[in-house]
Amino acid sequence: MINYGKQNINLNDIKSVKKTLKSKFLTQGPIVEKFENGLSKFFKSKYTLAVSSGTSALNLVSQILNWKKKDVVIVSPITFLASANCIEKTGATPCFVDINLEDYSIDLIKLEKKIISLKKRLKALIITDYAGHPADWERIYKLKKKYKFNLINDNCHAFGASINNDFGYSVKYSDLSILSFHPVKTITTGEGGAILTNNKIYYLKAKSLRSHGVVRSKQLSNKFGNWYYEMRFLGGNHRLSEIHASLGLSQLKRIKKFIKKRNKIAKYYDNVFYDKSIFTTPKIKKNFYHSYHLYPLLVNLKKVGKSKKQIFNEFLKYKINLQVHYIPINTQPYYKKKYGFKKNNFKKSLEFYKKEISMPIYFDLTYKQLNYIKKVSKKIFNF
Repeated sequence: MINYGKQNINLNDIKSVKKTLKSKFLTQGPIVEKFENGLSKFFKSKYTLAVSSGTSALNLVSQILNWKKKDVVIVSPITFLASANCIEKTGATPCFVDINLEDYSIDLIKLEKKIISLKKRLKALIITDYAGHPADWERIYKLKKKYKFNLINDNCHAFGASINNDFGYSVKYSDLSILSFHPVKTITTGEGGAILTNNKIYYLKAKSLRSHGVVRSKQLSNKFGNWYYEMRFLGGNHRLSEIHASLGLSQLKRIKKFIKKRNKIAKYYDNVFYDKSIFTTPKIKKNFYHSYHLYPLLVNLKKVGKSKKQIFNEFLKYKINLQVHYIPINTQPYYKKKYGFKKNNFKKSLEFYKKEISMPIYFDLTYKQLNYIKKVSKKIFNF
């Protein structure tokens, strides 16, 4: 079966994990810190905190920024559920703004109109760098300066992407940036995530919240004893284990190799799906570098004469498992029931969803397999 995404594990990864399994620490040891330092170096961030998942990272961000009832946080409908759910869990209101059909991020014209209408209720923006193409961060940052709100980059798709050759653009423009290390992401820790920031106060609060809201310090130890700690926030267990971190640390060494291969696969698909009357392939803006976590192919279903369900079933017969990213969050039963969203409230997001198919893209995908996907695609799409 050729899946839409898959991890790459080599002998060095296995050795790294084995070494940790034989060490004194399986959790709360030195490897997590080494992994965090490696991420900080790559992203040029002052502070990095490894956590148990990308979802944990988003939930911690919502606590760090202390969103409350009557607060509003803007998010795209085309992103994973966690980006909106982290807002909802605080009692704040997620406000969806439609996407543009160039880089599939938030439409910045509609965004500014929405910011103006919300006034002081707006507390933050969560911007997803969809599929691995960075949003227009310079323009978004100008909006932040003009209207005064917090800016969060959901960078889970875009590890290894860059703007003007700057791999650290995410931390440069946002207050907080989050990563995911799920197996289909650019690098994996099995399950895991991270928070990146240049703000020391945010970092220290996140570090406490990661481990039950507990604070430990030399000052407290000297005063009360080395066993002493204080719970100052209502946190949880969002820690990443040493085992997971050892895998991530090993994978981090191959990040540029992973991204280079994904770009080669994307170019292969660009050449296959060249017929613009049937397909829309991902666009890349000038001075932007795509990390291609996903290869979102838009298909003219009327021209093909088949439904998306038919297409998926036909590919499955040939042992190719496609995926869709994503069902617009505003169409989910929970959000429709609570906020009364209509099906066509966000027309571009809906149009995108109806056409989008995520083609297989991952490091281990061979050119023999790509040629097979090409052959099957020509048969199913009849081009």
